[in-house]
Formats: sequence, structure tokens, C-alpha cells
Amino acid sequence: MFILNCKGKLLVSENALVMGIINATPDSFYEASRFINDKEILQQVEKMLKDGADILDIGGQSTRPKSKQIGEEEELKRVVHVIEFVHKNFPEAIISVDTYHAKVAKESVDAGASIINDISGGNADDEMINTVGKLNVPYICMHIKADVETMHKNHSYENVIKELLDFFINKITECKNAGINDVIIDPGFGFSKMVAQNFEILKNLAVFKMLEKPVLIGVSRKSTIYKTLGVTADEALNGTTVLNTIALINGANILRVHDVKEAKEAVRLFTEYAK
Repeated sequence: MFILNCKGKLLVSENALVMGIINATPDSFYEASRFINDKEILQQVEKMLKDGADILDIGGQSTRPKSKQIGEEEELKRVVHVIEFVHKNFPEAIISVDTYHAKVAKESVDAGASIINDISGGNADDEMINTVGKLNVPYICMHIKADVETMHKNHSYENVIKELLDFFINKITECKNAGINDVIIDPGFGFSKMVAQNFEILKNLAVFKMLEKPVLIGVSRKSTIYKTLGVTADEALNGTTVLNTIALINGANILRVHDVKEAKEAVRLFTEYAK
């Protein structure tokens, strides 16, 4: 069991949680996850919550390969209104903001978010980790072996599991020193890693349990799936469910997904199997 203190709302679970992706952006890699007006967002949030989403992850900066970095001011315009809108209509929903800018993190929390999801692990903005500590919200720390401009290039690893462990050990200490109580680790599937390295991480996922932190897995419709199967992102739902199930078997605590219903079904079946 793990407990996350989300601005006074305790998220307590013995089973894996499902985080639904809401992209307030016109250029995310999976077209069906893009929502650019209030009506579309409201409909998608309603569907995800009905399907059982435990967390809604709202982001305004696409992180697909060759995506353009829009800057924090444009990102603020995209996400703060959406967070306010979702929080107003669904005040009990747990909202995460997907950002690597400290200013966006702070204003998003002020608008109703209660988790920060940072794909840069605090490396893109020197103020991020200290800011999250002051905000007193959970922090999702993702691994990339690069900066945000080169995060999709392939990088060499002498031992990818050891490098990730060393990265997270250092980051957990940094977060603790900044006053962050709840740290969630994300191995960063597809970010600065080749397909074979992604499968190696998935195979060895249980190793990260030694860090005694919840582990988030984000494989949903990613290139590791569709390149391996020779399909498109639109056709990668079945592959996503397979890898999510493997991740659950190997100890994943949170699944970040585009398709909430299918992920919740995977969690339910795995929970019955694991009894």
C-alpha cells in the first residue's frame, strides 16, 4: 500500500492506480489524446472518471519526437485554464500537471493541480525541485539521459538499470532535502532509450522497488510498441495492455495511459490473479 498527500486529499491504494492523459496541445503524438477546447476536455474528463481514472494528467507541451518547445508562457496559457476548468467541474478529481517549468508547476497548483509530473527530473529548470518542496505536493521524477531538446535521441548505456538506479538515488536525496515528502519514480520509457533498453527496463522493473518509492510506468501507445509490432499508435492499444500487464506483474504502482477503461481492467484482473 502507498499513500500520496495531494494537497490534503489522501490518495491511498493497495492496488495500482491509473492516470489518464489529457493533452491540451495540438501536436501530441497520439492524435486522439489532443483536446483544445472546453467541450472536448469536459467530455474526455467525464469519460475518464467514469472509466475509473484515479488521476488526470494535464499537459500543454508535447514531448513527441521533433516537437517544438513552446516556452513556459505559452504553456501557462494552455494548461492553467484547463486545470481551473476541470477543478471547478470535478472538484474531487486528483489533477497532475505535466510540466518541467517551475512557474507552470506553481500556477497549476494554485489553479487546482495537486501533483507535479516532471519529465526532466528537475534538470530542465533549476527551481523545479525547490518549488515542489514549497508547494508540498507529490512529485513524479522521470529519468532522461539528456536535456529536453535531445531527449528522444538514442543514448549509450554501459548498464541502463544501474544508471537509472544511481539517477533515482541521487534525485530522491535531492527531493528529500528540498522538503518533498512524496516522490514517484518514472523510468522514462522511450526517452533517450532504444527499444531494447525499454524492454530491459520493463524486465527488471522489480529492481526499483528497493528505492521504496511508487513506480509509474508510461508505455501507452509508444513507439516501442508500434515499431515492434509494425503498426501505428492508433493500433497500439492491445500492445499497450500487454506491456501494462507485464509492468503490473513486475511491480508498477501507477499506469499512465490514454485508454483508462482498458488499463483499469488490466489492474482488476491482475489484482485477482495476485491474491
